[in-house]
Amino acid sequence: MNQERILKVLLAPHISEKAALLADNNEQYVFKVIPTATKTEVKQAVETLFDVNVQSVNMINIKGKRKVFKGRQGQRNGVRKAVVRLASGQEIDFSAAE
Repeated sequence: MNQERILKVLLAPHISEKAALLADNNEQYVFKVIPTATKTEVKQAVETLFDVNVQSVNMINIKGKRKVFKGRQGQRNGVRKAVVRLASGQEIDFSAAE
């Protein structure tokens, strides 16, 4: 896989209460990824960008909600997330990256 594709796979870290609990207890981190991303691409992207060893990757597809606004029906965009488990003793610090 080329370097450009690997750098475009991760869109952003998913920051939520559940994601924070996963990071604290299980050394797992949640990222929003592009819809066409694969597990191996996510693994390579996290390892190159954050210099950590990835143990496993799980992917989640979340469908967009159907909503009604002023009598018009619409649908929000769906999201694809990746839950990345790091090797024991490693962590990613998002606050230091800013």
